[in-house]
Amino acid sequence: MQAPAATAATEKKRGTFRTEIRRNGLLYLLTLPGILLIFVFSYLPMGGIVVAFQNFNAIKGITGSEFVGFKNFSFFVESREVLHVIFNTLYLNALFILCGTLASVGIAVMFSELGGKWFKRIVQSLVTLPNFLSWTVIAMFVTALLSSDNGMLNKWLEAFGIAPIAYFNEPHMWPWILVLIKVWQGAGFGSIVYLATITGINPDIYESASIDGASRWEKIRFITLPLLKPTIILMILLAMGGIFYGDFGMIYALVGRNVMLYPTTDVIDTYVYRALMDLGDMGMAAAVGVFQSVIGFILVVTVNQLARRFSPDSALF
Repeated sequence: MQAPAATAATEKKRGTFRTEIRRNGLLYLLTLPGILLIFVFSYLPMGGIVVAFQNFNAIKGITGSEFVGFKNFSFFVESREVLHVIFNTLYLNALFILCGTLASVGIAVMFSELGGKWFKRIVQSLVTLPNFLSWTVIAMFVTALLSSDNGMLNKWLEAFGIAPIAYFNEPHMWPWILVLIKVWQGAGFGSIVYLATITGINPDIYESASIDGASRWEKIRFITLPLLKPTIILMILLAMGGIFYGDFGMIYALVGRNVMLYPTTDVIDTYVYRALMDLGDMGMAAAVGVFQSVIGFILVVTVNQLARRFSPDSALF
């Protein structure tokens, strides 16, 4: 039997909940499609994690497949290439996050300083357009640009008397080629969040700085960038959750099965994809997916704790 105080507290919570629903019911109704979308496509499929611990057989299904414990994880952990693909994944993602963040912040600050409404709209449209191109289309552009035989870049080099470069045979160049392509494709779209934050800054702060004689650069340095810091930290926090996931769509479209480029471009996702295609073992592929998710979760929690310690307003939770 509940104590009177506990019963009163429960009734108070129920009353508060009913009041909240009555007051903001339409707003909660608007969020319902999004909640259902996340539940159906993000939470329900989590039941498939059990495949990572089975010798999965498509005919027998999840309920009939043999349970093998952590045996599937040994495929990846004991592989000779595990350290190599993990390093490539972390290294490339670190470059993507660092360079992408710097480019997105720079573009957002530039847009905030641009004058001319129509000019600004045209430039914003052009900068965000690459985000809506598929990696297959981008791969065609890259091939036309970097091809050893008829690539535009090699033709320009030949015009200046420089010998053509076989880009698709030079693995040491590709981390930076991938970074340039990634920044070109996503930095403009990523700048929207930072531009929204800048737009929300009280204009009176800039007016006060102008009265005090601050230059445009000083206002960017001492007002815009410090007020952007919480948003930057938050976006980096969100990106950390996927740092163990290679951008499979980009890398496979641009590199494919080019063995010459594997030393610097082979990431966990492409390695597992080849293993799945060659071996056809879904349990092994699922095990690597679980491994990536667990490590990503640990990294998000760790970085969030660091953010809470040094910048509490930027923490996720």
